[in-house]
Amino acid sequence: MRADHPKLKKLEPPKLTLADRFFLPQVAAGLLVTGRHIFGVAFQDKAITVQYPEVQHVPSPVYRGVHRLNKDEEGRPKCVACMLCATACPAHCIDIVGATAPETWPDREKYPESFVIDELRCIYCGMCEEACPVEAIELTGLYDLTGLSREEMIFDKTKLLSVFDATRDAEPMKYTTPPPGPSGQTQLLDSPIA
Repeated sequence: MRADHPKLKKLEPPKLTLADRFFLPQVAAGLLVTGRHIFGVAFQDKAITVQYPEVQHVPSPVYRGVHRLNKDEEGRPKCVACMLCATACPAHCIDIVGATAPETWPDREKYPESFVIDELRCIYCGMCEEACPVEAIELTGLYDLTGLSREEMIFDKTKLLSVFDATRDAEPMKYTTPPPGPSGQTQLLDSPIA
């Protein structure tokens, strides 16, 4: 299109007033918000700051914090080393090494010989929890995750199982796997057994 085309409209920048040039309306709006907060804290007893760690924060029920590796009724990791959580992870922070399960475990073929999550790399999206077919991995409500080195923030299988032990009573498992049916397939709890 040529510069002298008749359908081409030339737009002029809006004329700014003196107040607009110095951003006075925007500054006034920001000071109004700040003044409301100061008034709320000073005169209405609306506390914004929490005295942590003396006062513990209670996260919302949908908060996704530190991972845990769930155990089954016999105290074994529920994980069957299917690698679906590692595949679904967009941050690639899960590393699993599977091994053949002992013959004393007739309910599974594999188990995780090594299960590692890099908590610093994780974005806490919950995709691992969604992808797990046996509800072996869950995100807990623990939010005070600290470490003095990168190595302390890499959770191995032992550390993930200890998080389960620490949160078992406060946060029971979110899901329970239905018992296997007569043909070995899991059935829905509402469906009649044939």
